[in-house]
Amino acid sequence: MLEMIINPKKAERQPWEMFFVGLVYAALSVFLVDWIFLKDTVLTQYSSIFIVTFTVMFSIPFMYYLIRLEEKKDLVLKGEGSLLREHGKAIFALLFLFLGFIVAFSALYILLPSDVTAKNFQAQIEQYCAINMPLQIRECANQYGVEVPLGGKISASNLEHFFSIFVNNIYVLIFILVFSLAFGAGAIFILVWNAGVIAAAIGIFTNAQIHHLHVGLLRYMIHGIPEIAAYFIAALAGGIISIAVIRHDFKSEKFWQVMRDSIDLVAIALVVLIAAGLIEVFITPTFF
Repeated sequence: MLEMIINPKKAERQPWEMFFVGLVYAALSVFLVDWIFLKDTVLTQYSSIFIVTFTVMFSIPFMYYLIRLEEKKDLVLKGEGSLLREHGKAIFALLFLFLGFIVAFSALYILLPSDVTAKNFQAQIEQYCAINMPLQIRECANQYGVEVPLGGKISASNLEHFFSIFVNNIYVLIFILVFSLAFGAGAIFILVWNAGVIAAAIGIFTNAQIHHLHVGLLRYMIHGIPEIAAYFIAALAGGIISIAVIRHDFKSEKFWQVMRDSIDLVAIALVVLIAAGLIEVFITPTFF
């Protein structure tokens, strides 16, 4: 039923509507998980993963049909410029969906009781600490109500800040490509996971104060929007290839036309990812 809220064609015409769809999907996932699992002694430990899973389940139908629509465009439209413009509509729709996830997760991180938040975002808080305090993961996580067993430390990288961020982003990009190639719309799992991590970072940055939510969003969206756009471009490219492999003969001209377009998308994703890393290291710190 929920997948009928909006269809890909309508989303491309009015991409801003996907923001509200993302809000509904993310908020509904949190409330369902808390209602079903929060009082269970065992399953409550995995609430943070269940929330990601529920959000993914809500999103997969839309992602699948959007990727199919984009793959059809590759077969009809001619010229790289028109193709990229058409794919851009899908990217905007996905970005608004992602922003809806982040706003809903961030608001609920702040508004729900701290003990509930610690369970709902346990894995995301640990990931935040692993990124920002790699030598003190346990102490960092404990500060926000999350218990991490001993031995949770990782070695700090000796690489420069920008290079380490870029390597990490490339790692995520490769995972998204692999997931989208293997499962078509499967890359949405990694993207929802990242939305949860960003939401935890925003909640921590704002000290769980709702009136500071807009500041936290601005802090992480300056570089987050181009970074996530790169991930969505890669997810779209991988999904298009996945569907093309199923639908077309490898020897056909149509198949290689789709492949060329997908390679162009991956190249664009890499350029955008480099720009996002530069913004994160050299621009965002000047404001925050």
